[in-house]
Amino acid sequence: MFDDVSSSALRVAVTGLAARQSAIANNIANIETPGYKARKVEFEEALRGAVAKGLSPLGVAPQTKSSLEPTRLNGSNVNLDEETLSHIDTTMRYQLTLRALDTKYSMLRDAIKGA
Repeated sequence: MFDDVSSSALRVAVTGLAARQSAIANNIANIETPGYKARKVEFEEALRGAVAKGLSPLGVAPQTKSSLEPTRLNGSNVNLDEETLSHIDTTMRYQLTLRALDTKYSMLRDAIKGA
């Protein structure tokens, strides 16, 4: 009941988005650290592919990669504008995903109650 494709995909999305938020926070915190390479978290394409192929979304894990963006003079490649926009986008996606999970579980609660 709780391991259907949509619930599993939403749980994987929450995990991936939380990992992205953590990476963004680390990137911003290290913006002035010489030689620091920004981290990017990817999971959407793998999640989309798993669902399209009929595989369990639970097998998808977020992948953290170093950014290939050009570096500044101190060797860091953190772009504050990009990180800020990514933070806003990720926060909105996270909230939407949590609302979808809440709605799904609310429907299950109502069905169990017989309402």
